[in-house]
Amino acid sequence: MWKILVAFILAAVAVLFLLSKGGDIDMSGEKHSIEAGEHGAGSTAASTAAPVASVAASAASEAASVAASAASK
Repeated sequence: MWKILVAFILAAVAVLFLLSKGGDIDMSGEKHSIEAGEHGAGSTAASTAAPVASVAASAASEAASVAASAASK
């Protein structure tokens, strides 16, 4: 029985050591609020890339329709 207790304590110490060396680990649980943190920068870049892609797609569509109307004349 004492071997199980010693193994549990050793495993707990190993887990706490790994978590302390892990860096940016948030142990406070699931968050439901909007907070601009370090991870918000990636979503900002993605949200600015989406309109740029939309503008490029509409420009390509417009160019294709101009070419099609010129070919039909």
